[in-house]
Amino acid sequence: MSFDEKHPDDVQKDDLAGLKRDPAAGEMSEMTVVAEGEERTTIFVWLLACNTTYSNSYDTGVISGALVTIGSDLGPHSLSSTQDELITSATTLGALIGGLTAGIMSDYCGRKPVLAIADVIFLGGAIGQAVCHTVSAMIGGRFLIGIADGLAACIAPLYIQELSPTRLRGRMVTLNVVAITGGQVIAYGIGAAFENTHESPRIMVRTGKQEAARHIMQKIYAYATPEQIDLKVRVLTVAVQEAIDITNTTTFKQRLYSIFFVPINRRALSQCAL
Repeated sequence: MSFDEKHPDDVQKDDLAGLKRDPAAGEMSEMTVVAEGEERTTIFVWLLACNTTYSNSYDTGVISGALVTIGSDLGPHSLSSTQDELITSATTLGALIGGLTAGIMSDYCGRKPVLAIADVIFLGGAIGQAVCHTVSAMIGGRFLIGIADGLAACIAPLYIQELSPTRLRGRMVTLNVVAITGGQVIAYGIGAAFENTHESPRIMVRTGKQEAARHIMQKIYAYATPEQIDLKVRVLTVAVQEAIDITNTTTFKQRLYSIFFVPINRRALSQCAL
């Protein structure tokens, strides 16, 4: 068979016959071909490699601080040890399921669609946790976050490795892994910051926690006398009760009308819009 009659695949194999193979794996090494400027890339690429796992590690680390401050927000009583464990472990269970399915999904539909699916699940889980008022809803939100964690943790390093220049792959994947601990540090820092903040005294009064509202008022008005603090709490209690009465005695349509057509409410709305 002449060279002109060779199959295109045979011609490509002949062209690559002189290239070196990886002695350990016995496979063709991409390091045998060095492209011009291979060691240079933009700062944007480095930031992407770093940010892909920040959300994963943040979600796994933030719950440790959140459990301390939840208190009785998810029910009439504080969380039990079992509920704490379920909320925490739901993310790990979701990550296990997400990790097991990530490879199959990425081989079937590609790396980017799987990461896009993980982003959507992250968003849904975050919204679910933000609006939930029950322990079961919180567990469900944490489970969704875990699925997204598993998908992203498996596919993001693989995607970075396949898109990185040959000589920068190790550094980019390493940066990606280091960013995991960076996200956890940020989560712990935010948790520590929230530990030093207080709930609104108005919400405390609304939920019947008068003593907690009084304690917060003492911190807000550090130089006020006990009598002034008591008076502040009593005035706030009356204002909250009036707001509850308005809500109970009017329809949503009436309240919406008052926002736009009562002058004082319309001025407040315009100021908020600005």
